[in-house]
Amino acid sequence: MAYQYQYRGQDQSFLMNVFRRVDTDNSGIISDNELQQALSNGTWTPFNPVTVRSIISMFDRDYKGGVNFAEFTGVWKYITDWQNIFRTYDRDNSGLIDKNELKQALSGFGYRLTDQFYDILIRKFDRQRRGQVAFDDFIQCCIVLQKFTDVFRRQDTDQDGWINVSYEQYLHMVFGVI
Repeated sequence: MAYQYQYRGQDQSFLMNVFRRVDTDNSGIISDNELQQALSNGTWTPFNPVTVRSIISMFDRDYKGGVNFAEFTGVWKYITDWQNIFRTYDRDNSGLIDKNELKQALSGFGYRLTDQFYDILIRKFDRQRRGQVAFDDFIQCCIVLQKFTDVFRRQDTDQDGWINVSYEQYLHMVFGVI
């Protein structure tokens, strides 16, 4: 899935300055390592490298393993949009999303999941083991859920929420996502 966004005028020069600061090797391409160093998740820990690689892969249209300036503008908008979503659901402004806040967010996105599954999501995406999910892990959680949902929907031809697959088909579905 490719995302594209074009900034104009003052935003363009601001983003060019940000791009130059992030592009520490002056290659004209921001690598996943450079992007990881530049991003903040609000917990004083490095941004989740899996999340960074996922974002880079969404925007790296020429498959160079990083993003050029035009692609970076899309990355910037994507991350800014996720920050706004995260802040909307981080009701206590803790910089972390707890189970109830995650449930509200994902319910707002249309997911109808059990409390037990939210426990699983918290355990899976809580790298700090605090019972809460940081900004970067929230993005990763949403990316993974969307990918799994897309794979499921391709098999759910009658859109009734049920599929019948063999074990090997299931493995293809799962390993095709991760």
